[in-house]
Amino acid sequence: MESELLIVPKLPRAVTFWVHPEGRVLGSIFLRRQSVHHAGQETPLEALNHPEPFIVFQRENPDQLRFYNRKSVIRVEYQGKDHDVATAIKPLSCQLSLMDGSCLSGSIREPLHPNRARLLDYLNKRADQFIKLQVDDNTVLVNKNYIIHVFVSDLLDND
Repeated sequence: MESELLIVPKLPRAVTFWVHPEGRVLGSIFLRRQSVHHAGQETPLEALNHPEPFIVFQRENPDQLRFYNRKSVIRVEYQGKDHDVATAIKPLSCQLSLMDGSCLSGSIREPLHPNRARLLDYLNKRADQFIKLQVDDNTVLVNKNYIIHVFVSDLLDND
């Protein structure tokens, strides 16, 4: 009974991990029912940016519970968006070139401080290991350690 009081209620979220050197892995991560940063459920980005070195992952095939080192996770993909972003936020369009040879084109739609609203400011946030990129109707979380370079199509609007 006492151990039940120590359990943090979490919900599974289906994702695809791209892990070095393993490759593509299908499964789920577990998100808190209530975020510590905002109203509503924890987002995958919040879960990936926790300071602990390992994240719990329920693999689909074979059915295994694994603990992945966050530093070995290149990117995480899932369908949909985490929450509605205010329409007043100007998307920052960019293309990311990653060490595994992939290129991702999309936009960053995160609320940023008005004095620190450039793409470079978002990339340089020290506390976060992962950034969020919207690619069509999918969300991709990218480990900054695996980014070679970022190309901005419209530099005048993002400086």
